[in-house]
Amino acid sequence: MQFVLVFNSGSSSFKFSLFPTDSDAPLLNGVAEALSTPEANMKIVPAEGEVQRFHIDADHQGAIAILVAKLPEFGVNFTDVVVVGHRVVHGGEAFSESVVVDDYSLGKMESCSDLAPLHNPAAVLGIRLIGELYPNLPQVAVFDTAFHQTLEKKAYLYAVPYHLYEQQGVRRYGFHGTSHRYVAGEAIRRLGLPESDNQLLIAHLGNGCSATAVSNGKSVDTTMGLTPLEGLVMGTRSGDVDPSLHQFLQDRLGWSLQKITDVLNRESGLLGISQISNDMRTLVEAAENGNESAQLAIDVFCFRLARQLAGLAASLSRIDAVVFTGGIGENNGGLRKKVLESLAIFGFTVDGSANAIHGKESAGVITTDTSPTRAMVVQTNEEAMIARDAKKLVLGVTDHA
Repeated sequence: MQFVLVFNSGSSSFKFSLFPTDSDAPLLNGVAEALSTPEANMKIVPAEGEVQRFHIDADHQGAIAILVAKLPEFGVNFTDVVVVGHRVVHGGEAFSESVVVDDYSLGKMESCSDLAPLHNPAAVLGIRLIGELYPNLPQVAVFDTAFHQTLEKKAYLYAVPYHLYEQQGVRRYGFHGTSHRYVAGEAIRRLGLPESDNQLLIAHLGNGCSATAVSNGKSVDTTMGLTPLEGLVMGTRSGDVDPSLHQFLQDRLGWSLQKITDVLNRESGLLGISQISNDMRTLVEAAENGNESAQLAIDVFCFRLARQLAGLAASLSRIDAVVFTGGIGENNGGLRKKVLESLAIFGFTVDGSANAIHGKESAGVITTDTSPTRAMVVQTNEEAMIARDAKKLVLGVTDHA
């Protein structure tokens, strides 16, 4: 049996999944964290059998070697891996689709590092390490931004001096594209929509959140921008704020630009409003117990999401479905109901029973048969999407289980 290894590198960690080439179901997945520190550890979660957790004394390269050495315990030799697919956060305008990695594409990825300084260098590191250890093993890069390269200029340009776009690449790029692409494909399939005639609004809701308008399978507008900070309220990110907030905080509090950016990225969003947690589950429990700040954070989150979805509808000629995905979108029926009620203008009629079980008995649909507009839940699978692209580009395999 042959396998695809899917890699998601961070600055001190990497996540991994191992897929058979004939299936979207991983044989195993896991994570190596706190690399190059005394707390370095690895977790391997097989589809069947016991979860393995163990400490490791390793950097990225050492952790990869440990993973390779561990694979035979799960009936796999690394020689059975025929391609490695990597998640790369930012492809700028250089990449509108996934690519087989070569020196040219790797250089282009590095040139996008200024746009994603926390993410792209880590992805490049993972690609280089695999290349050094296994120089004959093909690698594929899959970009979070690529799906949104179909946006028209009217959707991606900011109303700032045009030379900032021409010379510095200042524009909306959008993120979570791999998730939005997977979910759009699943929704189109489940609803029986023609591939050339479909209109969807997709809300990817996790610790990071974004919404996208999809027309005929292509992204036509999205909420995240030059960076993942723009758009919806998120776990610790503010989403949209008045750009003059930076000047205001500098003048009033003497905060530096770096301090303000850090606050907007790490201390805002659900955490900032609630002062309790960035985890929606914790906030829901607190709100049910009467905590007003937790309820306020939930209310702001839901209202801002509904407002952004309504705005994205301007890019569509109709709405075939609003699709919820991501950890929050897939598992929080009360939040979905609250958002859809805020979108009363579209006439959603939520099926309480279907919504309570996240649409698991109705192909994901959580609205009634008589609802003028549908809503549904689709579980995202970015790793499977990366594996599909890797198989297609290297093996010519387009079918998936």
